[in-house]
Amino acid sequence: MEQSLWPDLDNQRVLLAVSGGIAAYKAAEICRLLNRCGAKVQVLMTRAAQKFVGEATFAALSGIGVGTSLWDAQQEATIGHIDAADHADLLVLAPCTANLLASMAHGLAHDMVTTVYLAFAGPVLVAPAMNVQMWAHPATQHNAELLRERGNRFVGPEQGEMACGHVGAGRMAEPQEVLQAAGACLAPQDLRGRRLLVTAGGTREAIDPVRFVANRSTGKMGFAIAAEAAARGAEVTLIAGPTHLPEPWSVEMVRVGSAAEMGNTVDAHLEGKDAIVMAAAVADFTVAQVAAEKLKKESLGDRLTLELVRTRDILASLGERFAGDDRAPLLVGFAAETAPDPATLADLAEAKLARKRCDLLVANDVSANDAGFASDTNRVVLFEQGRPPQEVPLAKKRRVAGRILARVAERLDGRSSAATEPVA
Repeated sequence: MEQSLWPDLDNQRVLLAVSGGIAAYKAAEICRLLNRCGAKVQVLMTRAAQKFVGEATFAALSGIGVGTSLWDAQQEATIGHIDAADHADLLVLAPCTANLLASMAHGLAHDMVTTVYLAFAGPVLVAPAMNVQMWAHPATQHNAELLRERGNRFVGPEQGEMACGHVGAGRMAEPQEVLQAAGACLAPQDLRGRRLLVTAGGTREAIDPVRFVANRSTGKMGFAIAAEAAARGAEVTLIAGPTHLPEPWSVEMVRVGSAAEMGNTVDAHLEGKDAIVMAAAVADFTVAQVAAEKLKKESLGDRLTLELVRTRDILASLGERFAGDDRAPLLVGFAAETAPDPATLADLAEAKLARKRCDLLVANDVSANDAGFASDTNRVVLFEQGRPPQEVPLAKKRRVAGRILARVAERLDGRSSAATEPVA
């Protein structure tokens, strides 16, 4: 999975409960991914789960002892099942079999996993995995609905081929999806109910059917913003230029090629949005005359001269369109600069903030090796009219995205509060 899309789980304590199904082998990858994202993972296993994957596997991956029995004197010396429930931030049940689902729904506590589930007061994520007929059975559907009504969150099951050969709903969600759902369970829900439009990546301006003019943007920062916004509860539309990055979890994505396509697609998706985050590096110029066929170097000579013409400045046109409209979406722009010092970066950013009429401008120095294009980390400064610049130190792009979106959420909440205040 692309690291810039990984959720920020530093120091989050996650219980991973594994039950006895063939999908138990996928739980090892879930454990590894959670660890890679900074979480502290403790694994709990049912007796049946241990028939599919060994306890030693999870102990090695998590670096923590595995909870397997209520009757283990060492594990229960400090009432281990209660201690685990008391100190965790999230409980993930993956895979969750039909038997475990039924036990949870009806409050049974007959082993380590079900006892911890009943004792745990935090968010719960359920990843069902079972035969298609078992998942479709009215009893299972009733149990799942009971758990949803009690606040348990579900990821999957997915459609696909089962180990038994049947095809349909019942296959456990892939580990990357479980990871993203876990991140959403732990993320602040300060954008729930909001609708965001995010742009990301560079654009390609065709020279001929083979060649094009482009820039160095990979889209990592914009994709991280889209993924983090979705985790925070927003309904997100991502308009992305050409990039190798996969579609972020729970995000509607539209792929475009040129600056003109980017502008037209943004216009088509503006309606009903609460905020627009323009993180894309849109080309400033495009080729005036695109060749219909490939240009042959033999006929070009030693030089190729291209006539370039200005593209539409999408951010500036939106700023002009929304100016003075209190009901317009919050407009967030980006300034990728190569400034020699922080003071110059600030001057450039403040000028762009005023010129583009943004509500918020995110500036960064892309000449830095650890914070420029293609990097998984970034450091930025947030600029707003009438407010001191806010520095966001070097961090993974997903964490930086969280800092940006926290400010977006504050601004949107401020607008909502102002709109509902009584008029004197």
